[in-house]
Amino acid sequence: MTRSESGPGEPARPAADRFVFLPEDRLPAVLGVIGAARERLLLSLFRCDDFDVLDALAAALQRGVEVEVLVTPRAKGWTKRLRELWGVLEGMGAKLHRYADPVVKYHAKYIVADDGPALVASLNFTRKCFASTIDFLVTTSDPVVVNGLRRLFEADALRHEHARPARFGRRLITGPEHAREEFTRLLERARRSIAIVDPKLTDPAILDLLKAKRAAGVAVTVLGREHPGGLAPHGKMVIVDRATAAMGSMSLSALSLDFRREVAIVVRDRATVGAMCEVFERLAVRSPGGSGRPVR
Repeated sequence: MTRSESGPGEPARPAADRFVFLPEDRLPAVLGVIGAARERLLLSLFRCDDFDVLDALAAALQRGVEVEVLVTPRAKGWTKRLRELWGVLEGMGAKLHRYADPVVKYHAKYIVADDGPALVASLNFTRKCFASTIDFLVTTSDPVVVNGLRRLFEADALRHEHARPARFGRRLITGPEHAREEFTRLLERARRSIAIVDPKLTDPAILDLLKAKRAAGVAVTVLGREHPGGLAPHGKMVIVDRATAAMGSMSLSALSLDFRREVAIVVRDRATVGAMCEVFERLAVRSPGGSGRPVR
């Protein structure tokens, strides 16, 4: 990842975010962030059954990287596999942090390598999500995101609730503390268009807001449980006015907005948002019956 050009005497600006959608690009993007670590690698792991990812973590440990993994106490249908995964990771030499809440899922998906790059994803690190789902990820070296994710990881891993910052940076939406507030504010600002990819969009308040926006003349397009191009619905993404987007683990459902640890990254970079719009339009056109429409 390069840095954008700056004028004489000006500090270098972080390179633009990289948005990834194509299945063949997902695993290389994840492996690239893991492979970039030289001192410390922080990883929030909900599900993982991909041997390339596990091999990359083992390689990081072998080159002297301190690998810390934050794991969820529960994931549907994964009780036995989670324990097996924990055993594999600890056997490698990774330091495991088990999220303290025995009921609430740690559903966030992110990686931080040293002082960057970082990765925020909607996907799990599984063979299925690398090959056959609608999913997204963003990699970035933006210090606002890198530092925010690092502080979030440390607060959750060390369980320092009393020391938890109110926010983790202007580009991160963290749930359950601020998810409903932030997504509501984002949708309320829409003046022309709202594009949503979310197979679990069920929250009554959000649905009422979208209905009101549509009545006010905003073009609202939602891709939910469609299987465009044979890809299974899973990822979540919101784009407002083709100018601001949010992508991550959280769906617009009450359970996700109000109860789970979730993370989404806010994107305003024009080129990156443009790439997200192009992917949305491609999915909309390929949805069964061509029911989607471009966001204009």
